[in-house]
Amino acid sequence: MGALDGKVAIVTGAAQGIGNSIAQGLAREGARIVVADLRGAEEAAASFRDGVGIQCDVSSEEDVQRLVDETAARCGGVDILVNNAGLYASLAMRPFDQIPLDEWRQVMDVNVASMFLTCRAVVPVMRERGGGKIVNISSGTPFRGVPFLLHYVTSKGAIVAFTRALARELGKDKVLVNCVAPGFTMSAGVEEHPEVIEALRIASVSARTLQRDQVPEDVVGAVVFLCGPTSDFVTGQTIVIDGGQYFH
Repeated sequence: MGALDGKVAIVTGAAQGIGNSIAQGLAREGARIVVADLRGAEEAAASFRDGVGIQCDVSSEEDVQRLVDETAARCGGVDILVNNAGLYASLAMRPFDQIPLDEWRQVMDVNVASMFLTCRAVVPVMRERGGGKIVNISSGTPFRGVPFLLHYVTSKGAIVAFTRALARELGKDKVLVNCVAPGFTMSAGVEEHPEVIEALRIASVSARTLQRDQVPEDVVGAVVFLCGPTSDFVTGQTIVIDGGQYFH
């Protein structure tokens, strides 16, 4: 018996990288996984028992509502939402006054507005189930004040505030909302951008108490804990997972 047997979990951005590792961790505890991603959702879902893959642009109100409606129809409801999808590695590092406004808005739509949309769509379904767990993936960057990615860092700081405020609203519904903030992680998306690795890898590792690369699997344990029954009195919190680069 797994801690999440009988639970249905939507994981956004789960076709690869951190999201896929999180989905695997939840599946090992018995959760039925719904992979929501812009590309590769059905292929990734095929690796899970009774997995469901749904193509979804998380910044689209229509796509997100369809994601939740289809999940409820095919799986009977939703118990867990992991908001992992976001823009990062494809963004160019540059001074803040060189960031185009369109790019700023795109980052806010994909990294922050998407979480508003997914939570707004999924909470009514969770209420019908008598509660649920929401875990939002932020970043360690807003705690350290990382420069030259102002839109990304701002978006990830907003996720922490979003988590706290939403947790207050949903406590009465037994919907718990928490946040996980990873450090610089050697995910598939990051590895596709050697310039990002060159700019950030050595500095990140050398600043850690545990001086090694962070990999997607390092994030899984905290997310599984926050989705499971042993965290039933934890809400509104942020866990920073960066090997001791920042003490929060």
